[in-house]
Amino acid sequence: MTNSPAAPAAPASPAIDRRTPITPNQARWLADEVAAWNRDGLIDQTQAQAILSRYRSASKLSLAKLLLTLGAAFVGFGVIWLVAANLDQLPPIGRFVAVALIWLGFLSTAEYLATRRTHGGSIPSPVVGAARILAALTFGPVIFQAAQSMQVPAFEPKLVGLWAAGALVYGYTVRSLGAVIIGMFAGLGWYVGELLWDEASGLGAVIALFTAGVIAIGWAGVQERWLPNFSAPWREAGVAMLLIGLFAAAVPSLDRTDFAWTPTLIAGTTIAAILAPAAMAVSTGRARLEPIAAIVTTLIGIGLVLWEAGNDPDNIDAAAWLHAAVSVGAYVAAAAAVAALGVLRDSPRLTALATLALVIFTTFQSFAVFAQIIQGAWLFVFLGVIFLATGYGFDRARRRLAETLETELHINATTNQGDAS
Repeated sequence: MTNSPAAPAAPASPAIDRRTPITPNQARWLADEVAAWNRDGLIDQTQAQAILSRYRSASKLSLAKLLLTLGAAFVGFGVIWLVAANLDQLPPIGRFVAVALIWLGFLSTAEYLATRRTHGGSIPSPVVGAARILAALTFGPVIFQAAQSMQVPAFEPKLVGLWAAGALVYGYTVRSLGAVIIGMFAGLGWYVGELLWDEASGLGAVIALFTAGVIAIGWAGVQERWLPNFSAPWREAGVAMLLIGLFAAAVPSLDRTDFAWTPTLIAGTTIAAILAPAAMAVSTGRARLEPIAAIVTTLIGIGLVLWEAGNDPDNIDAAAWLHAAVSVGAYVAAAAAVAALGVLRDSPRLTALATLALVIFTTFQSFAVFAQIIQGAWLFVFLGVIFLATGYGFDRARRRLAETLETELHINATTNQGDAS
């Protein structure tokens, strides 16, 4: 009896790492906590190893992801630049077909690469993310070139709005955070630009910034329960809008002159009035305070604009000093709230944003107000004292907040342990 040759063995599929990725800081914290639980007799060594084996340390921003994102941004904006240069060597229809083919090429490539992700497990691919960023960016030139072919001015803000809508729909459909961020910035830029296009009133500009901030924070709260990763960029953009709006409201020269309620402004305030309560209804715990804080900041900023005092920078009277003092106090309080939110949300970006905003605002106010009575080097000494005092206050507040959170966590853990026993 002759033995038939054995069939060749199938190639082994690459092992898929299904452990949950966490940041290096989270991994160190988890290792310390598991070791403490083991010492206290809550878990044994086998259970400790089982817990640690469920997670792997992974950086949020790898070098490959950084390079791919930068490359996608450069290529995308390069295509936009080419469209802005009008590609004079091609007729209008030829230009539109060219940019449309480029966009379709990036779009189809991104989704083709996304279908291959199943071969590598559930780990997100930075290549897919970069391709989707390219697809979202190059959708803008398609809109601009189509408008130019129909004799629509390329500087119309509505075109940016259409670009934002397309990028947001695409980003949420395929769950691409990069595409959503592009649509978010384009959308917020369109809204503020559209209002400034309609009217150049100082009050109108401030209301535009504030309503954009409330909309972004409200939308972040609405989607946090279902898409938490998508909420953080909206929250940070909303906070930035509020801080910029409060900065502008503190400028004494801005007033209500030529202000009028435009359809875009009415629509924006209506959306903000809907999203803020919706976010409070959906959110839980301290997160419900974020839309409330945004509304309070908006009301304070509008009040500063309506309070017309000290419009003459060469003649600063008591009313101007009072206006400046209230503006500084309101801005410091808002920046402190943002820094506290950064601690609560474990977001260094929010804390850095609060610090940077406070430094810029303090510098501006010092040169705009205090320079009238403090000259030369003494102004810088005075400004340095303000920075030192503010930094000391920020650090004290951060430490107290962190201690309070640690105490609450310890109390909750002790309570849960007692209930379990």
